[in-house]
Amino acid sequence: MSDPAIIQVENVSKSFPNKGRLEPVLQQISFRIEKGEILSILGQSGCGKSTLLNIIGGFEKPDQGHVILDGNVVERPSRRCVMLFQHYGLLPWRSVLKNVELGLEGLDLTPKQRRKQAFDYLKLVGLHDYAERFPHELSGGMQQRVAIARALAIQPEVILMDEPFAALDTFNRYYLQDELLRLQGKEKTTIILVTHDIDEAVYLSDRILIMSANPGRIHRELKIDTPRPRDRSHGDFQYYRKIILEEFHFHRPAPSMDYNI
Repeated sequence: MSDPAIIQVENVSKSFPNKGRLEPVLQQISFRIEKGEILSILGQSGCGKSTLLNIIGGFEKPDQGHVILDGNVVERPSRRCVMLFQHYGLLPWRSVLKNVELGLEGLDLTPKQRRKQAFDYLKLVGLHDYAERFPHELSGGMQQRVAIARALAIQPEVILMDEPFAALDTFNRYYLQDELLRLQGKEKTTIILVTHDIDEAVYLSDRILIMSANPGRIHRELKIDTPRPRDRSHGDFQYYRKIILEEFHFHRPAPSMDYNI
């Protein structure tokens, strides 16, 4: 891509205390993310994927190194870079519309402007007819679409996604993957996705970072050089899938690794 890097991760290392000693979780992580790119971080449990995502978002501080967002060192969370989790984080006592408005409440907007902006993003995810419903009245897939609308409504430069579709059934997961690509195509938002799902990474990503564990390092970077929409049954898709499977076979992944076979 010709656009300048919006995120630079430079020599990031992180340790956590464990039974009286420091246990390294990440070691010397460096990479760049281009504006408008979808980047997946793939690895077995315990390799530090979520910790890395938290450092990029400013929720954790690295022991060494730093993260630069659009020329500025990340020191704390900001609206320019928002996190989306698999557990939707919707407030049960607020309507769908009020949940989307939540991220806009600190901005210099009138109540009317805030409501319109929230409603516009609900319309973008196809849920404007459910604006006055409450989260418990929606399916899991619909709740995640509300969470996506709330994240997009803030108009961030980067969305961090920590296994956002892992709790959904296959059909909802496939649907939301397509929705994410559609929305990202409209908004041109940069997305960093942490996932255990190899098929999901190949289907969505421009690039995949494959991590090894103990401590977490980037073992390999893989560019997915096929046009979208991608066909999961196509030989090109299976080619990339096979490369990744061979990488994890080499690293003897834990039994919980989801190969989606």
